[in-house]
Amino acid sequence: MSPRRSYDQYCSAARALDLVGDRWTLLIVRELLAGPRRYTDLHADLPGVSTDVLASRLKDMERDGLATRRRLPPPGAAYVYELTARGRELLPVLQALGKWGEPELGERRPTDAVRAHWFALPLTRGLEGAGLVEVHLEEGDFHLFLGAEEGAVYGDGPAPAEPDARLVLDSATCTAVIRGESDVLDAVRDGRIAVTGDGALAKALREA
Repeated sequence: MSPRRSYDQYCSAARALDLVGDRWTLLIVRELLAGPRRYTDLHADLPGVSTDVLASRLKDMERDGLATRRRLPPPGAAYVYELTARGRELLPVLQALGKWGEPELGERRPTDAVRAHWFALPLTRGLEGAGLVEVHLEEGDFHLFLGAEEGAVYGDGPAPAEPDARLVLDSATCTAVIRGESDVLDAVRDGRIAVTGDGALAKALREA
């Protein structure tokens, strides 16, 4: 494990960057907000990161109290990484960073990788309330745990239980939302996001 580098500045922003300022660290946090993840899954959803760098960042995050590593019970018996309470406190940091970065998105480049669940955090910024939401995109499905104080913020694939609301939207609408050109409620009102479900959250979205 490499020694932690430091800016050696008595400033809370500098201290925070001592922990999460290295390349890939915050994107690992983004992935672990989905709950426990195996190393192989993290590597698959972080295209471009080398195995050495990913392993190093995860060790640093363990050392700094941002993540832990544990072994799943049989029949899984695999090791998974997950965020600590301290690591989960980075959610609003990532949300603010994503909001700030909206103007930089522009058009998707041919070299840009994409995963459906990368749209999860931008969508949670535009949804209020609490409940389980299932989202269907052309790129794939994911689900959101709105208002969750503990555990996963989102997950890949269909919802693990009957969701409070299902959202269906196309790539153009999703791109407009994550680029800050439209918000979720406006897209629901004009029919670009279809909402189904009998939960209170679905009813609130349809009536907004």
